[in-house]
Amino acid sequence: MSIFDRIGLLVRSNLNAAVSQAEDPEKILNQLLIDMRDQFIQAKQQVAVAIADEKRLEAKMIAAKQGQAEWERKAMLAVQAGDDGLATQALARQQEQAGLASQWETQFTAQHAATEQLRAALLQLNDKIEEAKRKKDLLIARAKRAEAQKTIQNTMSGLNDNSAFDTFGRMTDKVDQIEAEASASAELAADVSGATLEDKFKKLEQGQGQSDALLALKQKMGLLPTATMKPAPALSADEFAVPDIGIDLGDKQKAH
Repeated sequence: MSIFDRIGLLVRSNLNAAVSQAEDPEKILNQLLIDMRDQFIQAKQQVAVAIADEKRLEAKMIAAKQGQAEWERKAMLAVQAGDDGLATQALARQQEQAGLASQWETQFTAQHAATEQLRAALLQLNDKIEEAKRKKDLLIARAKRAEAQKTIQNTMSGLNDNSAFDTFGRMTDKVDQIEAEASASAELAADVSGATLEDKFKKLEQGQGQSDALLALKQKMGLLPTATMKPAPALSADEFAVPDIGIDLGDKQKAH
């Protein structure tokens, strides 16, 4: 199983575990991105190791090819020197280096192909992570909207229950009863204190005042005859004095 297969398995297992536990989607997505970035770092390290191996194999291949060329040059020198035995030995070493170069080249070619695949997979994984980051906010918004709709629906279902409305009805009747009892208590208290009798006289006086005002208005409009009797003038102090009738008391005694 490759490193990327393990990453995919880990991501799916984490997601399934989170969903099965009914966790907060926002926390799940944030943690999932953290896990994906951690796995990306590990994958990047693996790709770096593969690239290093590729470079090592390439160096071995180049060294073998250089050795092959060097032993061929030495064989040529031996031939020019007229030493065919030495030239034969140099050619044997040259063939040996040629075989090693071929083997290293085969390994390098395979490693290079694997490294290129790992590079492409790593870039693809990075693109997936970036896409997940872009979609995270959208998914969180959808999850919150769905949760709000669920809450509203549950609330509406609870309101549709007749027991709630029956309770409101009972409470309304109870409040009406309390208000009636409070009003009756206030009336009884007024009767005991005599306030009710005072209220009756106040109403009577108010009614009398309204009647006087109505009579005055009708007289002003000519609907009722106006009084023609004038009030008697007030008596002066002189009018209250005893009149002088000119009788002398001495004369009166004389007459008797």
